[in-house]
Amino acid sequence: MTSGQLDTHAHAYWLRSPGCGEIRPAELQEPGPEDVLVRTVCSGVSRGTETLVFRGGVPPGQYAEMRAPFQEGDLPGPVKYGYLNVGAVERGPAELCGRMVFCLYPHQTAYVVPASAVTLVPEDVPPARAVLAGTVETAVNALWDAGPLLGDRVAVVGAGMVGCCVARLLSGFPATRVTLVDVDAARAEVAAALGVDFSLPDEAAGGRDLVVHASATSAGLQRSLELLAPEGTVIDLSWYGDAEVRLSLGGSFHSGRLGIRASQVGTLSPARAGRRTTAERLALALELLRDPAFDALLSGRSRFRELPDVMARLAAGRLPALCHTITYDGE
Repeated sequence: MTSGQLDTHAHAYWLRSPGCGEIRPAELQEPGPEDVLVRTVCSGVSRGTETLVFRGGVPPGQYAEMRAPFQEGDLPGPVKYGYLNVGAVERGPAELCGRMVFCLYPHQTAYVVPASAVTLVPEDVPPARAVLAGTVETAVNALWDAGPLLGDRVAVVGAGMVGCCVARLLSGFPATRVTLVDVDAARAEVAAALGVDFSLPDEAAGGRDLVVHASATSAGLQRSLELLAPEGTVIDLSWYGDAEVRLSLGGSFHSGRLGIRASQVGTLSPARAGRRTTAERLALALELLRDPAFDALLSGRSRFRELPDVMARLAAGRLPALCHTITYDGE
């Protein structure tokens, strides 16, 4: 471990109450022999989940399930929430010092965590792209759940962060035709950068062997079912919070023997639970981020001190972005 006096100066973003965020001082503890001190370089806003938290849209019965790994406080607030953080190790084991790491830590200028809680970022993965590791990890788990086959016809409904990551990973399956479906025609440019087709919902072709749903809307889930071939399955990645989901199941749902299956990154897919650890899954996600196509998702950037206003604008839909990154240079 490197020596030297610890700089205890740090600040963190907190949700004081639904709809109101603020920057607070944070006190750093002295790192132990198995800890690391990380100075944040950039973090990412997980738009779907974090804006839901910002609005106070998490049902009380899900507060414990939605708890982030290094969360402080409790939902609905005051709470320090977030989990896409990339920084440089300033103190810790020799093999980590000076290295860039990813951690499931909230938006904070510096922090001390066990060394086991960080994952090395490959040297050829830029820090801004590395913040997508948590989202790519969700996509990896979804595809373990889905089990796509060679030559499948697949639709991904919802071109947000998760949907786009799923689409890019699917694009690497041989002979697989992938269509990204979204109500926003501007997402066609992102789809092209990811190497997949694009369609508006009403124009999307049916007969899909597999549909991955990530729009977090009833309309998106309904359209996902309509796009399936008989005996097909929708893998639902959406987190709806306290929003009511309505479906019409009087069409081909029963006659076509259609299925809806949930996928959630909080636990390993049963398809890999016996052979992979969560640490291995996250390391795989970072390896996959060597692919520069993922840069198409990095569509906004702000300074850390601007985060309270940025979160409010994202939640209100006034700031269009896929992954909005937060920079910490000069805070």
